[in-house]
Amino acid sequence: MSRLRVVIVDDEPLVCRHLGTILSAAPDVVVVGTAADGAEAVEAVVRERPDLVLMDLRMPGVDGLAATERIRALVDPPVVLVLTTFDADGHVIRALRAGAAGYLVKSTPPGELLDLIRVAARGHAVLSPVARDGLVAASATAHEEREAARARVTDLTDRERDVLTAVGDGLSNAEIAGRLSLSEATVKGYVSHLFDKLGCANRTQAGLLAQSAGLRTADDPR
Repeated sequence: MSRLRVVIVDDEPLVCRHLGTILSAAPDVVVVGTAADGAEAVEAVVRERPDLVLMDLRMPGVDGLAATERIRALVDPPVVLVLTTFDADGHVIRALRAGAAGYLVKSTPPGELLDLIRVAARGHAVLSPVARDGLVAASATAHEEREAARARVTDLTDRERDVLTAVGDGLSNAEIAGRLSLSEATVKGYVSHLFDKLGCANRTQAGLLAQSAGLRTADDPR
């Protein structure tokens, strides 16, 4: 069985060792490299060609945000997951917009951490439930940003808006299909079309756009 190849990036050696121990205990995951800053992270990605990178944001020298941008600009880049203690909302949001597939809180329990990494490796967005609402609030505080998001979704059809709303609610393609009474293949087509139409790199960016634009289900109390 092909194992998921991971590079861990954090300037704290203890954090790298802790994460490495957790990941190495899984039979389907192998840690192929570690890095202490963003520059080393890019070098490790080019050298090891991992499937996924766990990226700390606050590091000396080249930080995680710059490293994420550089890695995602590579040909056939790996999935990047941000590691955060959730005290850097603005940086996390910028990393997601730079192409990170999501973020993990460093205190995530080992079993859940492994599950979320596997989900991200399959191409799905990973947003920590604990911190998601805070990030959404932070991303939507500026009036100009809200208006820009609303302008981007103005030309969507009703069905496209429904699908984008469901993506913003964190639903999978199968769950969206059930909500909207569509086939999963049809939903997949809509989602891909929305990425192109809205200029989104992945589900995370599309979901943040939906939230910033105020797209919510009718029974959402927020």
